[in-house]
Order: sequence, then structure tokens, then C-alpha cells
Amino acid sequence: MLTAAIYVPAAFAEICGCFCFWAWMRMGRSALVLVPGCLSLVLFAWLLTFSPADNAGRAYAIYGGVYIAASLIWSWLVEKLPPDRWDIGGAAICLVGAAIILQAPRG
Repeated sequence: MLTAAIYVPAAFAEICGCFCFWAWMRMGRSALVLVPGCLSLVLFAWLLTFSPADNAGRAYAIYGGVYIAASLIWSWLVEKLPPDRWDIGGAAICLVGAAIILQAPRG
């Protein structure tokens, strides 16, 4: 549960930050949107430091699965493009992979 409390907000912070850059570059929004975007990316990086993983590489690998699922949720809720069955299947595979990395017994 603690892991989800770290990775899920981190994913949405990163997506939000990156979307601000997307909005500026691709949607013609004001450059002022970059300020909250940068703050959101700082929040993302800070949150990942609380990962229970034993090193940064594993923390990022675990996060990758969560990021993929969160990106599809963002696409559905913010951009109004619901995921199709292939999106859902692919995200499920990524989440299983992330869980394996997180829960694997280590010596």
C-alpha cells in the first residue's frame, strides 16, 4: 500500500509536468504553463526518493509499470481518449512486471 502511495502520485506528477510542456509546445499554451510543469517534475523526482526499492535503477523500473498505467488513465480522463483492450492488456503486463521486480526475493 505504501508503494502505491509513492508511485501513483509520482506518476501523475510526472505526467502533469510533461503535459505542461506538451501544452506549451504542441497546443500553443503560454510559456507560463512551464512553471507548474517544472514544479510538478520536481515533486515527481522527490516522491521517487521514497521508493522501497534498494537502488535507484530498481525504483525506476518499478515506477515504469505504474507510469504506463497512469498514462493511459491520464489519456482517458484528461484527453478524453479511453484505452482500448490492447492498452489495458499491455498496461497489465507492465504492472505484473513491476510487481515481480518489487516483490522478488533478494539475497
